[in-house]
Amino acid sequence: MPAGLTPIERLFLPLVAVLTALAGLANYDSWAAVPRFALATFALAGLAWVVSFATEALGERLGPGVTGMLQSTLGNLPELFVVIFALKKAELVVAQTAIIGSVFANALLVLGLVIVVGARRSSDGLMRFSKRLPRDTATLLQVTVFIIVLLGLSLAAHDPASHHVKTISAIGAGCLLIVYLTWVVPYLRSDTPPGATDASAGGEHGAARGSHGATLAGVHKPRLSLPFTLALLAVAGGASAFVSEWFVGALAPAIKQLHISQAFAGLVIVAIAGNAVENTAGLALAYKGRSDLAISVVKNSIAQIAAFLFPLLVLISFALPTQLTFALAPVYIGALTLTALVLWQVAGDGQAAEFEGWALVALYVILATLTLYE
Repeated sequence: MPAGLTPIERLFLPLVAVLTALAGLANYDSWAAVPRFALATFALAGLAWVVSFATEALGERLGPGVTGMLQSTLGNLPELFVVIFALKKAELVVAQTAIIGSVFANALLVLGLVIVVGARRSSDGLMRFSKRLPRDTATLLQVTVFIIVLLGLSLAAHDPASHHVKTISAIGAGCLLIVYLTWVVPYLRSDTPPGATDASAGGEHGAARGSHGATLAGVHKPRLSLPFTLALLAVAGGASAFVSEWFVGALAPAIKQLHISQAFAGLVIVAIAGNAVENTAGLALAYKGRSDLAISVVKNSIAQIAAFLFPLLVLISFALPTQLTFALAPVYIGALTLTALVLWQVAGDGQAAEFEGWALVALYVILATLTLYE
């Protein structure tokens, strides 16, 4: 293994490989449902950690915006595969709750914990970060929620438009993808790579990065070679596709034996396992005092799931046996609407206190408890 690896990384990389191999053996050797499900869950989370680790290593060559975007994109591979395989098996509830569960997990649980850690590491008890990304994320999430709320109201009123949910969802998905692309391209172009001065970053974004200049703007030699880093990303990404299929295959019999609802499995178990990248990367970066990059990883994931992954899966589902739309149960429509509002309230001003982080975590716990009885 490369010399740049820490002792913990040298331990975890082989462990993830073993977990993945055991998950494959359990699947193809037809083990009992619960052990198969447990191994697939741990393997999925482990592969997400490998993606997180490799992307952070790659990020030593890139700016925080590009790194956060890349980490979120690759970190969302498990959700993409899980939803596709769930739709193939006609598990619509699992597919829906997995995708919106990822929004809830990132916007409430992961962001809340990142704020708690970041605020505790700050000398004055406030985690500070650039305002731009939180505001942009709130806007993108609100556009998605707008479509979901409109469809929910139409279905509740049984008006003529309620008979065309698939068409409205397809058009809405196309509009969301256009909006996302018109946001993400300028956002990435405005990013500043490591080694650039605060003056070249300019304005508020440069000032925010300057508060962590020793960490973000300093010149550091990457500790891992580029070929090794890219190989890790390719292997972990490919393995995630297989493990996701094993995970979905074991999901239905496992939740039946464990007596938990499909909603809880999708919104909590799948979401937390699939978002291990944001869990590990965001918390680690917040602990290191890299507030902008920690927020970038989490916020990019929220924006990407809501305004890119969700609409993309809606369009992909038209080629699958079961179609995914923006029509959701009323309780989740309400929860998404309130999440969009609280997200803007907590992070829109570029700073957050520890109690605000715990408030977000509390909201997620309440929502997760509700899904137990769905």
